[in-house]
Amino acid sequence: MEPAELIRDLRAARERTRRAVDDLAGSRELGPKLAIVNPPRWEVGHVGWFQEFWCLRQGSEARPSILPNADALYNSATVPHDSRWTLPLPSFGDTLAYRDEILKRVINQLESGAADPYFAELALRHEEMHAEAFHYTRQTLGYPAAEVSFDELPPGDAEFPGGLFRLGAPRDQAFAFDNEKWSHPVVLEPFRIARRPVTNAEYLEFVAAGGKTPAYWKDGKLRRFERWIAIPPDEPVMHVSWHDAQAYCAWAGRRLPTEAEWECAALAGLAGMLGIVWQWTASTFLPYPGFVRDPYKEYSEPWFGTHKVLRGGSFATPKGEARVRFRNFYTPDRRDVWAGFRTCAK
Repeated sequence: MEPAELIRDLRAARERTRRAVDDLAGSRELGPKLAIVNPPRWEVGHVGWFQEFWCLRQGSEARPSILPNADALYNSATVPHDSRWTLPLPSFGDTLAYRDEILKRVINQLESGAADPYFAELALRHEEMHAEAFHYTRQTLGYPAAEVSFDELPPGDAEFPGGLFRLGAPRDQAFAFDNEKWSHPVVLEPFRIARRPVTNAEYLEFVAAGGKTPAYWKDGKLRRFERWIAIPPDEPVMHVSWHDAQAYCAWAGRRLPTEAEWECAALAGLAGMLGIVWQWTASTFLPYPGFVRDPYKEYSEPWFGTHKVLRGGSFATPKGEARVRFRNFYTPDRRDVWAGFRTCAK
């Protein structure tokens, strides 16, 4: 990306972050200690620290931060999760000021030509992920957020002939995470994939037959942020784990798509693949052939083999991350994210 484009997108990402978290000062800035969320005050500081560490300090602890002891507070690779509620963090207001001062300095470097565009875009993508994570926190803790709506998609399957398919990012892609590198050939058998993710109405039939109820469902209603609403029958089911999705497939006589099948269908133009709900795939999160980790070494490599791949992005995913080749990954028990799934014929 050109510096002007990066500056525009960094500012837009910061506005999304502000809308998602800056109103949580007071009793909500730390919140309860849970394994699936971060305290918002810590996470805001981490977003600023990440930008500073990679863009202004060139990824080196030898280069000082503008905030004393910043590495000991905000480096997620070394700061244990459970400790983040009890660290001597700056006040919420000071944390916001630190985060915004870092962005100002990054933009100044981009304007002067002193910034490395790769690390500026890495910081951009990182902030976009955390903007969505703040929405997960608001959902988990029942904090209010903007209403959402979904376009209705047609039922039935789309057929694909299979054959040779190139999975992964091409080498001329402007930016790719290390786990997307690089495009490599795979052979796909002919397959049929659902034109829409499994809906609430379809999943309700499974629940009636003994299947596990999604998170945030109770007495015919679901909780979306702070509100309980009637379960919308035509919306994609959300807050189901990979194990739940597998159980549904076994009950329905279907299967989850592999990530190669999912990517093939998305690149072929199948509607509704992006920006609705994260979609579990059958694939374990593993490196592509010839994997070489990027400087941000903690991003992918520690999670290979233990996580499952999701594709597509949710309604809360910024467009920069809701990309066809973007590989999200979570442990197969997670139900707090906006994850659903679509199925394939066996």
